[in-house]
Amino acid sequence: MVPYHDHSAENVRQRLVERMAGESVALLSDAGTPLISDPGYKLVRDARAARRRITTLPGPSAAIAALTLSGLPTDRFLFMGFLPSKAKARGDTLDEVAAVRATLVFYESGPRLSESLSAMAAHLGDREAAVSREISKTFEETACGTLSELSARYADAPPKGEIVVTVGPPGEAPPASAEDADAALREALTRLSVSKAAGEVAKKLGLDRRTLYDRATELKG
Repeated sequence: MVPYHDHSAENVRQRLVERMAGESVALLSDAGTPLISDPGYKLVRDARAARRRITTLPGPSAAIAALTLSGLPTDRFLFMGFLPSKAKARGDTLDEVAAVRATLVFYESGPRLSESLSAMAAHLGDREAAVSREISKTFEETACGTLSELSARYADAPPKGEIVVTVGPPGEAPPASAEDADAALREALTRLSVSKAAGEVAKKLGLDRRTLYDRATELKG
């Protein structure tokens, strides 16, 4: 038995990955499903990078099992079910969750997989993702990469079986520029007073409201 938790050093994880080259390593938890809101995902991530074979004992649902296989953060996740089949509705659904700082979990079918992955890349950004299928069955497989890479992988070879797509959370957004602020203020001023426009843009871009109020006054003049 080797303890593995938030305070485990990086070299503990490295030693476990090295042991996987010739031994079976089981990650066990005394507090529910392993890897759900615990640091286990980093061990899976590094094991996948070292090309170790990973499998899971399924828990309550395929969504949870796929999360444990993905190597993506599990401290926050949002289950999205199946995306709409129509392109417009699918894009609208993805736009709604593009800024959610959580790993997203989708169910998908083989024939729609490549198209859905491409739509995710377009609306969410080309994030790290994983496609898990046939979990707990003979041909279980988890493929990792960016959304565009995975879309290309399955474009000409739609997979069979039950499929779960997990998509990593968005990266940190770059700070808004002065040009971004001016553009947002000009648009807001067509609808709102100077004060309300400054407040709306401050909340949207994370900038100082007083500075934006002064700039909105200049633009209004």
